[in-house]
Amino acid sequence: MPTLAIDRDGMTRFAQQLVRTPSLSMREGEVAALIAQEMRAIGYDSVTVDRMGNVIGVLQAHGDGSERGGRRLLYNGHMDTVDIGDPDEWSRDPFGGEIIDGVLYGRGASDMKGALASMVYAGKALIDAGVALDGELCVVAVVQEEPCEGLAMRHIVETEGLRPDWVVLGEATNLQLARGQRGRMEIRVQVQGKSCHAAAPHRGINAIYEAARLVVGLELLSLQLNRDSFLGKGTIAVTDIHSTSGSRNAVPDRCTLYIDRRLTVGDTETTALAEVRRILTREGVRATVEVPVERCTSYTGYASEIRQVFPYWSTSEDEPLLVAAARTIESTLNYVPQLGRWEFSTDGVYTAGVAGIPTIGFGPGEERYTHTVEDQVRVADLHAAARVYAELAVRMLGRH
Repeated sequence: MPTLAIDRDGMTRFAQQLVRTPSLSMREGEVAALIAQEMRAIGYDSVTVDRMGNVIGVLQAHGDGSERGGRRLLYNGHMDTVDIGDPDEWSRDPFGGEIIDGVLYGRGASDMKGALASMVYAGKALIDAGVALDGELCVVAVVQEEPCEGLAMRHIVETEGLRPDWVVLGEATNLQLARGQRGRMEIRVQVQGKSCHAAAPHRGINAIYEAARLVVGLELLSLQLNRDSFLGKGTIAVTDIHSTSGSRNAVPDRCTLYIDRRLTVGDTETTALAEVRRILTREGVRATVEVPVERCTSYTGYASEIRQVFPYWSTSEDEPLLVAAARTIESTLNYVPQLGRWEFSTDGVYTAGVAGIPTIGFGPGEERYTHTVEDQVRVADLHAAARVYAELAVRMLGRH
């Protein structure tokens, strides 16, 4: 097999360009154009931007593809990032793309523009080496993962008709392997009270006080949630709360809470909602409980919506993709990777959790730096990840 060499300088420059280009969710257009341009310059066989704005670069099979049945391996990375928050909290320019002592800093470095650069340049290594594939390698840069994980992959598979046989997610794993995650759902509770003048609060029902009883009940509930030996314990957290009233000297008649609920084995949407409703019943609090629907329009103008429920998933340790990835890491980077899980949620909620496509995670960067003012990734790890992505593609799709 030809030697696969990573264009380290080109990849590093590209990673810096990505970090220097802001790309909040639903504003990824500039980064998408940058990625598509780079793929075309590198020589991908096909580069398209779909209706939602996802960038899809394809290295196609050359020949009849009969040996491997035309299998398709998809590398997934998202283009969007969370906001920078308070710029004064950053010790470096969040869009500077600085490299200091071999570390690339800036918003999205670890989550996950570094991995996107590694994936794109893994394709370049295959092209430069003239590797013949008996299937397709798709490097996909998706939109809107941060607010709606799985939404873009659902569009790619169900609307655009591109269904892979295997998926590798480039989310941060510190060059180890991830094979699952807990699920996630959002719950909105609207507590009903009765407004009156704040000078005579006994005449009304204070919705904030009512909501406080629910909050205490949720804190007690968190101690009783299910635990799984691999995925870990379910969690529950109140993440937003606000009230409405006629003025600041009126007792509020409504208080709305948003709850982040992480789902582990044994948890379902039905059971999670029932847990909240039981607390309301026990405390005598009048309220409605529902799962909100996220409605969003991509930078291309494509409108979509998704209920905020995302299933947990895990890939078995004997899954051929996982076994191949572990062997590739061992032969390429000279260590046996740990098999773990993510704490956060990923596009695997759709690919594995809904579509049943074998899915694993491997990426540069550390989970502890994602969404923080110290967002960073080691440049050496970008190179290492690109080597693994290239070698794994040959292992899964190359002619033997």
